[in-house]
Amino acid sequence: MHEAAHGWVAFKLGDDTAFRAGRISANPFKHIDLIGTIVVPIVLLVTTSFIFGWAKPVPVDGNRLRHPKRDLALVAAAVPLSNFLMAFIWMGFEKLGILLLQKKIEMGIPLVLMSEAGVMINLFLMVLNLIPIPPLDGSRVVSSFLPKPFDDYYDKISAYGFIIILVLLMTNIIPKIMLPPVIFFKSLLQMIFQINFQV
Repeated sequence: MHEAAHGWVAFKLGDDTAFRAGRISANPFKHIDLIGTIVVPIVLLVTTSFIFGWAKPVPVDGNRLRHPKRDLALVAAAVPLSNFLMAFIWMGFEKLGILLLQKKIEMGIPLVLMSEAGVMINLFLMVLNLIPIPPLDGSRVVSSFLPKPFDDYYDKISAYGFIIILVLLMTNIIPKIMLPPVIFFKSLLQMIFQINFQV
């Protein structure tokens, strides 16, 4: 959904590159990257308590966008928004599971547990992608507000971005940074759905 969101917004803003490549799709097999989807998550699973990975980037041609600088920021912002929308939907399912449990219907237990996982995964991905370290999507939003040549200097950090992110993950710094906003957004969703139930 992350990559499909990029492609869909780019398509709406004038760039059909991802559409022509068949990448505006929720089919995960269209987005698998050998290193980012398989190797890195396995290595992190073995060496740390935090899993991180990425999909094959959706192609976006900034020259085809109607307002390249602004629209690239919108394409990047689509991802955290899509994650929040998915977390919202999962919280709705969690509310349904709780209602089933209140009626002593056992199907509510797996529904609540699955929904809780869906909420947390999407909130962590949303917050992670807001971190302004290139090439995370938050950096593209920041870059769109920087005047030249500062935006170019900032974007050049992307050559070292994944190394920086992996180091911050393995030293447990990013999870500590991410936890407070994740808790805030989860509390917000629980307030919207009037959920006091803790998994």
